[in-house]
Amino acid sequence: MPEPERQAADDPGTSPAPVRYELAAAGEPARPPIGATSAVAYIRAWGTRVKGGDTGMLPVVAALVIAVVVFTIISPNHVFLSPANLVNLFDQSAVFIVLGVGEAFVLLLGEIDLSIGYTAAIGGIVAAQLVQPSPDLAWWIAIIAGLLAGAAIGGIQGTIITRLGMPAFVVTLAGYLILFGVMIIILGTAGGVSITGNGANQQALHDIVYGYIDPLVSWIGLAVVVGAYALLTVRRDRGRRRSGLVAPPPSVTLAKIAVVAIAGVIVVAICNIDRGRYLPVVGVPYVIPIVLLIVAGWTVLLERMRYGRHMYATGGNAEAARRAGIDTPRVRTIAFALCGMTAGMAGIIYTSWLGGMTTNINGGQLVLYAVAAAVIGGTSLFGGRGRIIHGLLGGLVIGTIYNGLYLLGLPIQYQLVVTGLVLLAAVSVDSLSHRRLPRLRPSV
Repeated sequence: MPEPERQAADDPGTSPAPVRYELAAAGEPARPPIGATSAVAYIRAWGTRVKGGDTGMLPVVAALVIAVVVFTIISPNHVFLSPANLVNLFDQSAVFIVLGVGEAFVLLLGEIDLSIGYTAAIGGIVAAQLVQPSPDLAWWIAIIAGLLAGAAIGGIQGTIITRLGMPAFVVTLAGYLILFGVMIIILGTAGGVSITGNGANQQALHDIVYGYIDPLVSWIGLAVVVGAYALLTVRRDRGRRRSGLVAPPPSVTLAKIAVVAIAGVIVVAICNIDRGRYLPVVGVPYVIPIVLLIVAGWTVLLERMRYGRHMYATGGNAEAARRAGIDTPRVRTIAFALCGMTAGMAGIIYTSWLGGMTTNINGGQLVLYAVAAAVIGGTSLFGGRGRIIHGLLGGLVIGTIYNGLYLLGLPIQYQLVVTGLVLLAAVSVDSLSHRRLPRLRPSV
């Protein structure tokens, strides 16, 4: 397909070299190409991108740092940064992170899923019911069943949206109400289901949040993860340079690896400090590697596989994607199914955290947190722009707010107010950035 050219208007007597326009990489907004060969040049180019409206993860990182500093200062006895509270913060943020990651799938298409809160509840209830004394199925079968239940819900809603041409807002709002009723029907007069019994499979689900990895195993696991990340990152960037594609200079690549390694060391070191009051409590909670595995797996799907490229293309311009031969209805349906399956995992984590599931769960509030986590992290409401890691960062921001205000003894209404203000600020940044970003970028 020939590339469009433009002629300089200021000097009609000259014939400048044609200017080619290239689409941005998957998950990235259109921007001038970066031809940096050194760390200094790379940083300067990054600054140019920020001035042009491509703020990336800068706002959410800044918000997270500010929140940590503020709560460290004002929390009683500066307890916010204590090991026990930080591990508790990780546990609390896990649900927000996974919900934000799930919602990101549909936000990337410019859609929304209002039923994700009760989809999560159904997934958690299914898993919890299957590990009860009857039928007492294996914990891993219960987890798979919960994930499949979420995927089925999302797939059905996605099929209705794509095949019947109905608005996602209406379909998922109906799903919200239907699933709320189904949840009450499943739990019946008991009003809830518990996983705090003595059964081995119940205990396995409960240990997702309250079980801990042996300190030595956690250090070994960290070394393996950092080593694998370093190998993959170096190979990817080296391959891009050899192919003449945009890639950061080697010094920046090494800096990224160092940041990941330092962050991992800090997290493992904090978790391996004894934080028990009466009995020793040490080790990394199982939920932390589970969340990281979810983030890593979906990141590979969206940024390294064909389906991810199709999703970004569909979210950026559905008509252009259709004309390019992409089966956009299929892409949308799968996105809603993946959103539902991820919500199912969030519900299982939430069930582990609560020790069970009851009809008192506020699915509407979970929907708000899911959207807030994705958008605060940097996923665009306009579709076609965002990454899975945005849900991770946004979930940490919400978890930090939740944890910090709880330490201050403030009721839930203040948490909602502060989270709403942060969400409003994030949407404002997204809207302003969207106006300033061009749809195409020139490349000579």
